[in-house]
Amino acid sequence: MSSEIRDAIDFICEEKHIKFEKIMEAINQALAAAYRKDYTKEKNLNIKADFNIETNQIRVWDSKTICENYELDEEGNVIQPENTPEEDLIRFNPKTQLMIKDAKKGSKIGDVIDTELESPSDFGRVAAQTAKQVIIQKIKEAEKESILSEFQEKEKTIVIGTIQKVENDIVFVNLGHGVGVVKREDQIDNEIYTPGTKMKFYVKLIEESPKGIQILLSRSNAEFAKHLFMLEIPEINDGIVIIKNIAREAGSRSKVAVTTAQENIDPIGSCVGQKGVRINAIMNELGNEKLDIIEYDKDINKYIANALLPAKILNLTIDEQKKEAQVVVSNDQFSLAIGKKGQNVRLASRLTGFKINITPENINEIKPKEENVIKETKEDEIIEETK
Repeated sequence: MSSEIRDAIDFICEEKHIKFEKIMEAINQALAAAYRKDYTKEKNLNIKADFNIETNQIRVWDSKTICENYELDEEGNVIQPENTPEEDLIRFNPKTQLMIKDAKKGSKIGDVIDTELESPSDFGRVAAQTAKQVIIQKIKEAEKESILSEFQEKEKTIVIGTIQKVENDIVFVNLGHGVGVVKREDQIDNEIYTPGTKMKFYVKLIEESPKGIQILLSRSNAEFAKHLFMLEIPEINDGIVIIKNIAREAGSRSKVAVTTAQENIDPIGSCVGQKGVRINAIMNELGNEKLDIIEYDKDINKYIANALLPAKILNLTIDEQKKEAQVVVSNDQFSLAIGKKGQNVRLASRLTGFKINITPENINEIKPKEENVIKETKEDEIIEETK
């Protein structure tokens, strides 16, 4: 019988990723609860139990800690001076404590006294049900601790998971030990999530909910793109090339500002790689999202000019106080500077932290259709510089 019990415990440990000691702790607590139900009516017993898996024997005892002598009132509360601060109040718990006057000779304050109780021969239906509930609850708590311990270390990193199912626009991902969720706002537009497909995800947040631990994943987060760069580009992972900021419209286009302190290193070339092998690998993971790698510059004028690439600018006026930039471009560069549906200037604004207004060199030559292009972006959409 003991081998069957051990096999069952080993199976639970493997399936739930819980330590053997945690299961035994749950069993012992369940046995103590069942014993209290069936074998004693005494309320002031601090019952402990220990199941020996080798012999199938159950040892049960009452455990109390020796404390000093107190004078109690009729309700069993320690009599103390009036107006004693709450934090200084002394409390006596007859279930877990024993006054030294009631203890055996030779006992001293702080000692733990264990009094053996009659070993149980069998448990009734109610006690067995109580034990079952305790074990289930304790296993759930242990599983929760195990998931927290594992995934808290992976928070703010990339993990690989398998698509489990898609339900009500939420993608459920099997992470091996635990299930992650990808909410609608964390998905890449037009990306298909097919059950059984393996994909990379950014672990955005681990949080507790009434249903247990929730692992929030993302593929649209700018940090997801940043960590892909770290995976694919050794110079970024080693800190030689630094990503200063990312402005991203997931699934469509991103602008990534990079820099380096080493003169012999080309930060943009390091990201692109030989024949574009590095940048292509990242783009493929992002669903062929276009990536503009631009060089960061402490000079805001140069930084904004770089951010608006591939468009070339003629003139740039900065208002540092208002965090605004007035940019003049040649007529043939106007559409390029604005980008499709204003995307290029919008991403450049987010990247630099400046509201950017684009003006053509000769506005009279601009086509009516181009006059309606959005020239401004909201400051509340600015993504803060990546630390």
